[in-house]
Amino acid sequence: MYNFPFELDEFQKDACNYISEGKSVVVCAPTGAGKTVIAEHAIHLALENETRIFYTTPLKALSNQKYYDFSQKYGADKVGLLTGDTSINRGAQIVVMTTEVFRNMLYGTNFGAVADNLKDVKYVVLDEVHYMNDEQRGTVWEESIIYCPTNVQIIALSATVANADELTAWINTVHSDTKLVNTDFRPVPLKFYYFDSSQPDKILPLFTPTGQLNKKIKPEKRVWGPKRKKQRSHVKDIVRNLADQDMLPAIYFTFSRKKCDEQMEQCANLELITSGEQAQIKQFIDEYIAENPHLYNNKHIDYLLQGVASHHAGLLPGWKNLVEKLFQRGLIKVVFATETLAAGINMPARSTVISSTSKRTDSGHRMLTASEFLQMSGRAGRRGMDEVGYVTIVGTMFQTPEEVAELVLSDANPLESRFSPSYSMVLNLLQRFSLEEAKELILKSFGYFSSGSRLKPLLAMQGAYNAEIKEREFVCPFKHSDEDLHEYDKLRHIYVQNRQTYKKICKQERSKNRPLSPEAIQFGKKTKDMLAQMHQFQCDKCKLYKKHSKNIEVVERIRVRQNKLEKEIDRQRDIFWNKFLAHRAVLKEFGYIIDDYPTEKGIMTSQIRSENELFIAEIINSQVLENLTPSQLAAVICAITTEDLRIDIPYIPFSEPVRKSLNLIRNIRRKVEKVQNVYLVEAPCYINPYFSSLIELWVEGSEWESITEQIDMGEGDIVRAFKRVVDILRQFTTISNVPEALIYTAREAIDKIQREPVNID
Repeated sequence: MYNFPFELDEFQKDACNYISEGKSVVVCAPTGAGKTVIAEHAIHLALENETRIFYTTPLKALSNQKYYDFSQKYGADKVGLLTGDTSINRGAQIVVMTTEVFRNMLYGTNFGAVADNLKDVKYVVLDEVHYMNDEQRGTVWEESIIYCPTNVQIIALSATVANADELTAWINTVHSDTKLVNTDFRPVPLKFYYFDSSQPDKILPLFTPTGQLNKKIKPEKRVWGPKRKKQRSHVKDIVRNLADQDMLPAIYFTFSRKKCDEQMEQCANLELITSGEQAQIKQFIDEYIAENPHLYNNKHIDYLLQGVASHHAGLLPGWKNLVEKLFQRGLIKVVFATETLAAGINMPARSTVISSTSKRTDSGHRMLTASEFLQMSGRAGRRGMDEVGYVTIVGTMFQTPEEVAELVLSDANPLESRFSPSYSMVLNLLQRFSLEEAKELILKSFGYFSSGSRLKPLLAMQGAYNAEIKEREFVCPFKHSDEDLHEYDKLRHIYVQNRQTYKKICKQERSKNRPLSPEAIQFGKKTKDMLAQMHQFQCDKCKLYKKHSKNIEVVERIRVRQNKLEKEIDRQRDIFWNKFLAHRAVLKEFGYIIDDYPTEKGIMTSQIRSENELFIAEIINSQVLENLTPSQLAAVICAITTEDLRIDIPYIPFSEPVRKSLNLIRNIRRKVEKVQNVYLVEAPCYINPYFSSLIELWVEGSEWESITEQIDMGEGDIVRAFKRVVDILRQFTTISNVPEALIYTAREAIDKIQREPVNID
């Protein structure tokens, strides 16, 4: 084992030993427990043995941070970086990349064999592997594990999850010999506090020394209507309390970007830093802005000089980077951040404040999950600096102190599969495998492997139905079966109907003083004979008849529900393969697959990475993008890569060629959606020109300030939208069968988009 300059914890030693023995490993430990040390052990082995290691992360910002850290530690010549829009030293011994890039590499090689992309790669670190739970991107981790060559050792690093053993067993099945190292050890233990607005001058311990909920905590009063809007913010009280008790620096988690900025403003005059620290901040900002002049007039500079900052997706990447660096140096005392900051970026704090244990979603407020809470609270406590980390939960009307205590004591949630076949996956698999072999690979997914636990509630319901049916088995005293009773029931039903009809005929004829017709007399006789037939059945005299009859009715209703449930179980069991077949059917309909092999159009589509590869391919093949200028091409691509937004954005006009192109693309969308609906494929076809006019102006050379002042939207959101355009345009330059003229225009558009601040990570 590599000799670190400090004593390793037991779980770190165990994991390092497994790696040295050539085994893959899943390390499941709380945030801040020191999982990176295990990856560093593998890095040392790779450097020593002249092999290579890939280090993958879920976020580009995290990849950039790891690249910087490893370059400082091992030398820039030994470290490379690959993200969607950056390629540095890709042949290095240590290559940091986003997990998407690793997955894409695996699609470009034969599964199970080491091709050029993976030459000499001995280890791959999958950092933050619990991202498998991510609704949109979770499938990337499953694909990476399934398609990773078996001679590459996987080092999967995860925050605490409930089913780490299940994840390990799955990797062991689909990849290679894998060991689990699972620990709940925290090098810096946490203490939990509660802020109750009725006692603003203090924060209260959440628990008593005996582990009971602190009785001094009072629930927040529920306030509705206009008064609720007038409620004063207690953020200054909370931060002042933390400062008085030497519990700073802190990350203050808030679920609203607007509130992050407002709370930062409210705390700006609290005098959290010394004049010496302020001078250091000013010097650091001056040096940073000299290298990043686009931040010169940033309106948040004055707040940094007071030791407070906000950090959220609406801010420019370069600015967030500045905030992170100042916080890491201990110069920023409070960062007001959205929960995305909990995702692994290295910002150690003594305290975390969680503004609420519930958050608003599209369907109303919901409590945080145990894993979400653990991720945020786990940021508290700096190893080697703090003996204890402090977590303060702010009381709100949407939660009771009891609910908070329950959440704090909850175990982490289990990992759930988000595996979902896409058009690109179908085409890539059919390019290399037969349909049967492709099915084998799909059935290797964690979703299929863990379907037992996913199906548990359905199977439990099925068991309950079976038990109820068995319980309702009726023992007839005359040994008659349900079929015998059905026969009697049928006869009885017809008799009752006929008797009512005969009575009506008799009444009608009497009222008209007419004798019954021969047919009516015959009908009456037939009805009477039926009564005699009924009397021959023992059911007719049986006191348990009604109970038996009712029992059959109830059992039939249960069987109807049971049949529906069995269909749902079958659907859930084969859900991934059925989705694969549905995508395949759509591709066949559009001529992208013939005889289960991709056509030229199919091969092109297999190389696209987007939310709907078929939609993008149809747009390219329709020639609608040809004859556009670089700015017009960027504007069109911006519309088809921007997801639906939940806010209203004012319409800003764009050029006529862009408008005409988008109208033609709407026809393509209708065609694609029509076929997708037939096969129940859910893959979005976006046409949202929110930022199209902005990127058109930007490519034509407008200044950043003149772009951003046209729209009330975070600069970070605009940058992100522009970067998605760059990602798709860059794909145009590398995928097969794209017209040469379109490639040339795409390259020109990329060059013009990639200037400050868009090209700053």
